[in-house]
Amino acid sequence: MPTLAITNFNIVCSVLGGFITVFGLVSYLFKERFYLSEALISLLAGVTFSPAATNFIKPSEYALGSEENLNSITLYFSRLVLGIQLVLAGVQLPSKYLFREWKSLALLLGPGMVVMWLSSSLIIWGMVPNLKFLHALAIGACVTPTDPVLSNSIVKGKFADKNIPKDLQKIIIAESGANDGLGYPFLFLPLYLIKFVEEGGAGSGGGGAGKAVGLWIGETLCYEILLSVVYGATIGWIAKELLHWAEEKRFVDRESFLVFAITLALFIIGTCGMVGTDDVLACFIAGNVFTIDDWFRLETLDDSLQPTIDMLLNLSVFMWFGAVCPWSSFVHNDVIPIYRLIFLGILVLLLRRLPVVFAMHWKIKEIEGKQQALFVGFFGPIGVSAVFYLYVSLEFLGGLTVEDFSGTEVVRSDAARLQDQMTVVIWFLAICSIVVHGLSVPVGKLGYHLPRTISNAIDSTSQQNDDDSAPFRITERLQNGQQIIRQRRKGQAGPSTPNDPRSRDQSPPRPVFRIGGTTIKDKQKSEDAIVLSADASVARRDAQWEAERGDAAGVGDRAKEIQDKERQVSVTSHDRDIEWEEERGDAVGLGEREREIENQTIC
Repeated sequence: MPTLAITNFNIVCSVLGGFITVFGLVSYLFKERFYLSEALISLLAGVTFSPAATNFIKPSEYALGSEENLNSITLYFSRLVLGIQLVLAGVQLPSKYLFREWKSLALLLGPGMVVMWLSSSLIIWGMVPNLKFLHALAIGACVTPTDPVLSNSIVKGKFADKNIPKDLQKIIIAESGANDGLGYPFLFLPLYLIKFVEEGGAGSGGGGAGKAVGLWIGETLCYEILLSVVYGATIGWIAKELLHWAEEKRFVDRESFLVFAITLALFIIGTCGMVGTDDVLACFIAGNVFTIDDWFRLETLDDSLQPTIDMLLNLSVFMWFGAVCPWSSFVHNDVIPIYRLIFLGILVLLLRRLPVVFAMHWKIKEIEGKQQALFVGFFGPIGVSAVFYLYVSLEFLGGLTVEDFSGTEVVRSDAARLQDQMTVVIWFLAICSIVVHGLSVPVGKLGYHLPRTISNAIDSTSQQNDDDSAPFRITERLQNGQQIIRQRRKGQAGPSTPNDPRSRDQSPPRPVFRIGGTTIKDKQKSEDAIVLSADASVARRDAQWEAERGDAAGVGDRAKEIQDKERQVSVTSHDRDIEWEEERGDAVGLGEREREIENQTIC
């Protein structure tokens, strides 16, 4: 007998598939009409299905009830999304872009990142009670890089095409891709100092600040950063040459060709993870070198496979974030009160990046003017990369253990305290950025259009009231105009004409009409004029061909035909204008149109 199999796998498949399917039905409406980011929408969906709400998604059960396993799942999921995103970001950039724009990138990645790190750390240090400055530097390092996943929401789509110049889009992509991998030096300098200096270096074997700085230079700068750059460039160049060779020999089919960059990202993530180097930076460098000749980028420019994979990963990861985010800890914690936490989020979003970008914008040629500087300074989102560095830090701090009185290995007290502080602060800042940056464009568009809409509505109402206050003057004007036209058509002189000065002096003042208020175009008349204009164009073309052939008689016939067509077009247009002016009651205009028709007929 059939029974229901309500397993976690079936629930996850149904919930994830159902959400993406429903979202796909209205995705254009949300993203291109309302300008809502898919990150914000999927985050809200994750909250809806999380244990805090409907409890359809149960992250703790998937991790077998282990917080360590749950942290590992979130860390590796973030690594996967970042790696694929950064390879695709590198592929999107034009040929040799990093070499050509190295000055602008050097400013954003050098002094720009340093100031972002220090300003974030100072704000966090000032707002979180009883927080050591060294710990604040570690927390600030996690939110320093701009997120490439959220950055894509403002450099792609209809809003970006209309409002953001192409050069500005490219520099945002390049900066968000490069600074994600360069977050390691800012993070591991305070982490190594915490390990070897605080608590007397307990559980680390000692060595002091000298050993901390030595490891930071040797392991972080040389092994993780420099090795990842060399490895990414080498793998990207080899992959490019192999794909060229396979394409020339016709060994590769179209499907494998299109998915090549994504599989390359998976290979780099896996191999870099095995040797312990910076896979995030390696993926970005590999993507740039892979398209250094622009061949692969141009071949896949109009293809939708890569954006489709990108969308699926984005929806999945932010839905997961909505489910695993420690929502209750924002209110119930012993780290920071909720009111200070909210104020902290506002200060970080406003002061973390905007001042330094605004101060340097005159040296960055892609940023033209103060308005673009404010835009680039504000849109430096905190998202997947911050969560990734959070769990990298939690993994590192979890290794700082000492023996308690019973001989059991436990995490050092300062490291455990920092873990709690990082979890609350970084998750809250990431959620703030996703919500604020996800709503900035629609709120900005609403603030731009709403005053104009209200003003137009008020003006229309006042003009309508003015029209209603004197309705008979319009009727009188229309009747006078129609009477003048009838007299002119019958050949009667009448008591006055439109050109008679006495008539203009005695007539009531001409009312003001709203454009588009009562005028209705005659569709048939317009179509007739268009057809006649097209016939005249064809006749001109025929005359040009016959002139080239030396057919004088044909040229003469075509010239006469062109003249007849143009006269018919003019008469048709004047007839249409007469009907419009009759509807508006414009007697002077009616008289002018009648004279134009008579002149055309005489000619």
